[in-house]
Amino acid sequence: MSRPVTLFTGQWADLPLEKLAPLASEMGYDGLELACWGDHFDVDAALADDSYVHAKWKLLADHGLSCYAISNHLMGQAVCDLIDERHQAILPPDVWGDGDPEGVRQRAAAKMIDTAKAARKFFDARPEGDEWDGPTVVNGFTGSSIWHTIYAFPPTSQAFWEKGFQDFANRWLPILDAFDAADVNFALEVHPTEIAFDIATAKRALEAVGNHKRFGFNFDPSHLGYQGVDYVKFIREFGSRIFHSHVKDAWWNRGDGTIGVFGGHTDFGDYRRVWDFRSPGHGDVDFEEVIVALGDVGYQGPLSVEWEDARMDRVHGATEAAAFVRDLDFPPSNIAFDAAFDKSKQ
Repeated sequence: MSRPVTLFTGQWADLPLEKLAPLASEMGYDGLELACWGDHFDVDAALADDSYVHAKWKLLADHGLSCYAISNHLMGQAVCDLIDERHQAILPPDVWGDGDPEGVRQRAAAKMIDTAKAARKFFDARPEGDEWDGPTVVNGFTGSSIWHTIYAFPPTSQAFWEKGFQDFANRWLPILDAFDAADVNFALEVHPTEIAFDIATAKRALEAVGNHKRFGFNFDPSHLGYQGVDYVKFIREFGSRIFHSHVKDAWWNRGDGTIGVFGGHTDFGDYRRVWDFRSPGHGDVDFEEVIVALGDVGYQGPLSVEWEDARMDRVHGATEAAAFVRDLDFPPSNIAFDAAFDKSKQ
């Protein structure tokens, strides 16, 4: 069968889930990738109250929806980052606390451990008849203590960068061990500002955590293409480590020549930008190549639309995106196409 088509709810957190669920169903989705912000999935409530997770499943089922992953990008971002006032805007008060950077990082790490436990509890409560035999996945970010050195001036040594990967390992290995204890995979969305933002850094991040079996990737081609990274090669490099996949588009090599790949401190949607996010099918990502490669490496998880396009109404765009992904995807073949030439099989 074809892969489930889901909607990541992170960009819809202004809508309560009771309004978003019927809308997502109307837009043509099979399920939701629930963000751990807004009221979509509350980690603390899931751990404290058994009825909470059952109520979430009932709300989804009432609208013909399922769930295959939850996502806690905002919390994960704070685990390794150099903390500043921007983080206060995305973190709950109990994690921000007094804003002391190391305290924020430690509280964020503890909350990520709780996220693994909440995910296990939530997916163990999957209602009978809602079948899924794939892994339990939490998507997210890691943050990075060395992203600010992306351009190597003042001159940056490999030893300096290695400290950043070691900091990542020191902070995330206890989290990954907790994920393992809960039988949950963590899928890093490879992305600028994270410890891994291209193929080379993804390899280095894996090495830093000793190829921990619970550490893998949420594949998103939009963050790779505009950097000049071969997003199809990423799939083939890390096939068994792709735990989840986003469908998000971008265009690049646009703009008016005044703004480069670093964005020029402009907002998304500025016509001068050399790259920008687009609704699936409206950018430069070759999604047919993506689908073929995902099939080749055996990925059968959801195709989750992360809808971002500053130029388009989101309901129009997300509705169109669901149909685009459904038309694009196809089930893998279980026979060789030329097998019928064998007389013993005719």
